[in-house]
Amino acid sequence: MRDDKENIIVQRTFDFSLKIILFSEELRLEKKFEMASQLFKSGTSIGANIREAQNAESPADFLHKFKISAKECEETQYWLQLCKESQILPSPNEEIITELEIIMRIISKIISTSKKR
Repeated sequence: MRDDKENIIVQRTFDFSLKIILFSEELRLEKKFEMASQLFKSGTSIGANIREAQNAESPADFLHKFKISAKECEETQYWLQLCKESQILPSPNEEIITELEIIMRIISKIISTSKKR
């Protein structure tokens, strides 16, 4: 299943993970350790599952990994929204929120296209 040409979703989710790492560190500096851990785990898991899907054992396995990534997107969006709307947590910048929304749309499209095959 692996294709070594440029893979937009693999690269976007990797870059997003780097942004999540930076924001998680910002939360840690503010001593918001629990939120930092939750966000770090879900935010970096998106790309990890996408990367795993590149070596899927079957089309069903590929789809399963993308569905897990979609769930991790939802969880990450939840933690970011809590940060944004909370009075005591640092707020994420709009770039990270927008990037997550783009990633979610791409993943959704890949899932729907994969189901049709």
